[in-house]
Amino acid sequence: MDLGAGRGGDVIDLNADLGEGFGRWTLTEDEALLSVVTSANVACGFHAGDPSTMRRVCALAAERGVRIGAQVSYRDLAGFGRRAMDVPPDELADEVAYQIGALQVFAQAAGARVAYVKPHGALYNRTVHDEEQAQAVVRGVQLAAPGLPVLGLPGSRLHEAAGRAELPVVAEAFADRAYTPNGALVPRREPDAVVHEAHAVVHRSVAIARDGEVTARTGERVRLRARSLCVHGDTPGAADLARRVRTALRAAGVRVEAFA
Repeated sequence: MDLGAGRGGDVIDLNADLGEGFGRWTLTEDEALLSVVTSANVACGFHAGDPSTMRRVCALAAERGVRIGAQVSYRDLAGFGRRAMDVPPDELADEVAYQIGALQVFAQAAGARVAYVKPHGALYNRTVHDEEQAQAVVRGVQLAAPGLPVLGLPGSRLHEAAGRAELPVVAEAFADRAYTPNGALVPRREPDAVVHEAHAVVHRSVAIARDGEVTARTGERVRLRARSLCVHGDTPGAADLARRVRTALRAAGVRVEAFA
């Protein structure tokens, strides 16, 4: 089942990565972003996040009607989950299930539930092209909560594996990341991989949601089907930028609502 089918244009979800702190260290503007986004990708402790942060974000999300998603990662606190790792598939499946289960406890305590799963960082990028790692993530989802939608890049190995397992898939686009002509994300290690100018992020958001396209770093127009649009929560001024994006989407006639 493809929950991201269609051209965009009518309705889109706004998601952001939240709960990306640890102990006394905080990174994301959780409370402010939860007044703007419709889905929250909550860090589950492997790249960021701790039990108290997870509980707090789930409570705030439930209070505001924001859907809670498990943002699963490689076990990499020091590298914020952005370092390439080779994890045996069985171990990765168990770790994905563990992270979903941990977040589910706090979502249920808040009177809500985990509504979807999204990989983070290096795991997200690895499962775009790595069949074995993609299948491991899907097995982890099946272990923890069979039937959960999987949010990811259209055409990825992750979506293919999820589809074969009869898990719903949701196509995601990024307002603040550069794209290659074939619709892949430009790796963060390369120049201009992240779009920093607020007006450019807002313009790209509308083009993705209303027109179903994005301009690649090299200038080509890339067709892009997306049901959810990500604005990174660790971007400076992320909450204000998310508000500008949502305001522009509404002005363009795009309805903003959760997919789950």
